[in-house]
Amino acid sequence: MKEIRESLKKVRERIEKACIRSGRDPSDVRLIGVTKGIELERILVALEEGLRDIGENYVQEAKKKMEKLLGWEITYHMIGHIQTNKAKYIPNLFSYVHSVDRTKVLQALDAQGKPIKVLFQVNLSGEESKSGVRSEEELTELVRKAKELKNIEPLGLMTIPPYSEDPESSRPYFRKLNELLKKLNEKLDLQMRELSMGMSIDFEVAIEEGATMVRVGTAIFGERR
Repeated sequence: MKEIRESLKKVRERIEKACIRSGRDPSDVRLIGVTKGIELERILVALEEGLRDIGENYVQEAKKKMEKLLGWEITYHMIGHIQTNKAKYIPNLFSYVHSVDRTKVLQALDAQGKPIKVLFQVNLSGEESKSGVRSEEELTELVRKAKELKNIEPLGLMTIPPYSEDPESSRPYFRKLNELLKKLNEKLDLQMRELSMGMSIDFEVAIEEGATMVRVGTAIFGERR
């Protein structure tokens, strides 16, 4: 488990250096440890080292882990695709949802009567295999709808660029998401500031392009078993 401690330390150092390069305060970037498929023992090591934000992709898997991690001060983030029939469970389990891409999901979240912080997933690459809103018009209407709902707090945007071994290939997507956020804020008179972008392979580039949340799994925990 020593390797997890060392990996987490290195990721934090890389975040700090990326912030310094881009003239940002490292405290502006929230590190979310992605624990999909990661055993409890490995998660506990990261928690002992001060990791406090956990990202999960599946409601059932997350719920089982949460039940065993009672007592820890953890902020949970839903980062996976949301099935409408599972949305009703999310406000009672998670503080943040990064992957809202449909009005039905918004309405199902709101209907639970519990405030929830929301980011909207944008599919900037148009890949069929990825979820997310695909047009600026559709995104504008989705965020406009979120503004009307009592229990939804719209905070920002999320994206997953096409996979590449070269982190630089993600830069145009991260830059575009940042531009979209500014446009939306202006158009809808909002002050959303969260940009959830960047994973193990490209989180430094994401930070240089304005990421406020990075979702890092492999670089902390190693490959999923």
